[in-house]
Amino acid sequence: MNNYETVFILTPVLSDAQMKEAVEKFKNLLKEQGAEIVNEEDWGLRKLAYNIDKKTTGFYSFLEFNADPTVVDKLELNFRRDERVIRFLTVKQDKFSLEYAEKRRNKGGKKQETTTPVVKKAEKIEKAEVVETEVKSNEKED
Repeated sequence: MNNYETVFILTPVLSDAQMKEAVEKFKNLLKEQGAEIVNEEDWGLRKLAYNIDKKTTGFYSFLEFNADPTVVDKLELNFRRDERVIRFLTVKQDKFSLEYAEKRRNKGGKKQETTTPVVKKAEKIEKAEVVETEVKSNEKED
């Protein structure tokens, strides 16, 4: 099984419920074909780089999954048949992109708590307060 990621753009005339239904359709298609969905992200309504079918925006969705190459062919065939999809791109991940995707997932998920950044932030706040009080004292002298 290979690692893949796919981004597809849905037409902006859909309601939120219709958009979620379309995403679920493609997720279910992947699951039926034996693919394992690793990550799913909804990037929301974004401006397109150029007009597609006189549309300037679209709903972006991102899926990361493990599957056989035949599953990708079936997925892309369904993308082409569905008139709600205006563009799609599926990429096979190599070891470097897989490593990057894992870092991105961990960064976007639970944040690791450490005491060092908190101390640095506190130091910056104290310095800012000192600067602020110095400015105020200079203003009173004028």
